[in-house]
Amino acid sequence: MIEMPGLVPELDVISLEASLAIYRGVLGFELLAERPDEGFAYLGRGRAHLMLQQADGPGRRFRTAPLEKPYGRGINLQMEIDDADALYRRVVDAGLTIVLALEERWYQQGAMSRGQRQFVVSDPDGYLLRFFSTLGTRDA
Repeated sequence: MIEMPGLVPELDVISLEASLAIYRGVLGFELLAERPDEGFAYLGRGRAHLMLQQADGPGRRFRTAPLEKPYGRGINLQMEIDDADALYRRVVDAGLTIVLALEERWYQQGAMSRGQRQFVVSDPDGYLLRFFSTLGTRDA
C-alpha cells in the first residue's frame, strides 16, 4: 500500500497521453493508478504525487474560471529528487522548455541557509515544475 502525501495537486491537461509521455518517460514518474474511462492518471515520484485529468474528458471538474493556456499561472510545484543534475540532462535532451536553468541556490531560514541544486521546467500545458536536490544547511 502506498502512503499518501498530505497534498496531491490535480492538473488539468490538454492531452493525457502527451502528458504521461513526459511525466513518465522523461521526468521519471510512476503510474500508481488510472481511470482511462475518465481520462485520469495518478502519478508518483518518490514522495511527490500528482494527478492528471484530461481537460475535455468525462471526469469531474473543479473549475472557477475558463481554462486557458498556460495552465497553472502563478504556481510552481517544487519536488525533491535525488539527482537534479541527471534529471536536468534528460529534460534538456528531451527538448522541454527550461524556465530556470540548473543552479545552486541557498535560501536563508533564520540563522541557517538551506541549499538546493534546482531547475524549473514547463510541462506541455505550461505548469511549472521545480525539481531540486538538497545541498544541506550552513550558517547564514
